[in-house]
Amino acid sequence: MNLVLLENKDFIGNERVVIQGRRFKHLISVNKVKKSDRLVCGLLNDKIGTGLITNLWKDSFEMEVHLTDDPPEPLPLILVLALPRPKMLKRIIESVTSLGVKKIYLINSWRVEKSFWQTPLLKEDQLRKYMILGLEQSRDTVLPRIYQKRFFTQFVKEELSQISKNTLCITAHPKSLKICPSGVNKKITLAIGPEGGFIDIEVATLKKQGFFSCHIGQRILKVETAVTCLISRLYS
Repeated sequence: MNLVLLENKDFIGNERVVIQGRRFKHLISVNKVKKSDRLVCGLLNDKIGTGLITNLWKDSFEMEVHLTDDPPEPLPLILVLALPRPKMLKRIIESVTSLGVKKIYLINSWRVEKSFWQTPLLKEDQLRKYMILGLEQSRDTVLPRIYQKRFFTQFVKEELSQISKNTLCITAHPKSLKICPSGVNKKITLAIGPEGGFIDIEVATLKKQGFFSCHIGQRILKVETAVTCLISRLYS
């Protein structure tokens, strides 16, 4: 845990907080914190600073915190992701959150199994849990916003053009003849398909909305690997 992420309910005074539960157990067992240690802290969706452990008990500790700094700048990327299988979704949400992605659209695709949309992981509290882990890892405090869009054609034709306005629009597609650009470092809307990729008609529908397709090499990667690889390449 590289940052102790605080919420308003943790405060017992103006600059005093009590940490318990999962965070306490992790900090004691993994980080090996003790009284008088200083930790990096941040208030959810707010400032970052430091906290001094002033009291340590069996199941909690108290800190005096001073939050003065802004969180890291968000990555200028909108991620449009065909809903992956649930186990992969957990890892992807945590990973892209740690990379600074703040806007994520989970969409349907012909190759997305219908059962994926029934997973409890799509509930707000479950998605939030993995976003929190990503923020703690990367010393960030700002939660991403995740939108769920179950109708591919309707979403792409009626909403995506406005969402992606004034951005470079890219579809990651293993059959493309073009290699993904590197070091773009500008506002991007990136569409990534499911295992096996978008089908041709979906690629064509995205193209009509201004998305050009590209690949990242001869190797076919798992979605969770491809997401990280693409983002790293685009913002290298």
